[in-house]
Amino acid sequence: MKSLFLCAVLMAALPALAQTANPNAKVDPKNNKVSRPVVEKPKPKLMSRDELRSCLQLAEANNVEANAIKEAQAAHAKERADLLAGKEDLSKRGQTIGTDAAQIKADREAVIKLNETLKEQLPKMEKADAAKAVADYQARAAALDARIDAFNSGKRLYDADAKAFDAKVESHNKTTEPLRVRTDAHLDKADDWKAQCANKPYDEADEIAVRKELGLK
Repeated sequence: MKSLFLCAVLMAALPALAQTANPNAKVDPKNNKVSRPVVEKPKPKLMSRDELRSCLQLAEANNVEANAIKEAQAAHAKERADLLAGKEDLSKRGQTIGTDAAQIKADREAVIKLNETLKEQLPKMEKADAAKAVADYQARAAALDARIDAFNSGKRLYDADAKAFDAKVESHNKTTEPLRVRTDAHLDKADDWKAQCANKPYDEADEIAVRKELGLK
């Protein structure tokens, strides 16, 4: 009751105070400050569980694809390194074959020239000397024939390896562009995720529930 009575007295006194105020009183602008009104900021709109689920699924898919692309790029880089090493090896083998071919050609011309010389000299030589000259020639010619056979065998192997290497290079080059396109597509999806999901507020309880639902850590 006391509180009600006091309220009534205070309310009755307010008009009296207003009537006794001096209308000509000066107002000090320094002490007559008006505080800025407090404006409550609107609460940010949280993502719905459906939106959060979509973002988490997209993030998971992007992560899986990112790891797969990383592995593909590593394999592609290793294959390229192996091909470069193989190219260097083939180049050395090719240089050796070229050197051997030039030497064999020179030796063959020398044996042919020796044969022509023997044809002229044999009739003038003693029988024993002629027999020895013929034997030496035949041994030299046989050794040259063996070198030529070995050279031809090595050349065939080199040609086969070079052909297989060219096929590997062609196959490798065919994977380069698709890998680039795949990487660009992944980056586009990552940008889509940023635009759709990055810095968007959500309820942590919703995140826990959705992750559990999707089986995500």
